[in-house]
Amino acid sequence: MKLIKINTDKEYQLKRAMYSGSFDPPTNGHLDIIRRASLLTDSLVVAVAKNPRKQQLFTPEERIDMIKNITADLKNVTPVIINGLLADYLKEHNIQVVIRGLRVGAEFDYEFTRAVMSKKLYPKMETIILMTDEKYSFVSSNLMKEVAQFHGDVSAYLPEYVVKKMKEKTG
Repeated sequence: MKLIKINTDKEYQLKRAMYSGSFDPPTNGHLDIIRRASLLTDSLVVAVAKNPRKQQLFTPEERIDMIKNITADLKNVTPVIINGLLADYLKEHNIQVVIRGLRVGAEFDYEFTRAVMSKKLYPKMETIILMTDEKYSFVSSNLMKEVAQFHGDVSAYLPEYVVKKMKEKTG
């Protein structure tokens, strides 16, 4: 089991960590974070969140299928669907570490407020931010959906299996 000492009075288990998002669709940027996070922990849960504020192109089950396909070579990655609060899932499954990807500085405020609120709900939790590879810094699921819906080429920004699924959805 990997342990990381955050400060003098706490140790956090990196036995299990979670990377959550809507992954609608999962991009090469997401996959980059998943691959790097999987190296930091014995077991990485990739949580597909149902976000009622976002218009989803893919069902949660379709997103799980895509994540399973693109992470098939990563034996310590397990995709799951979560409903409700992230903090509740973390408590229930004794996960203390959440991995988040940060593409651009403008996302910092959003990620910071999420991390603070989650910590209030589950004080044992810590958030680790991984900076996205610069070649994916502008890639978002929403942008990929928009480009694909107008039949633009998204193949450089999405895993091959996801490109196939996007074409099935967008025609």
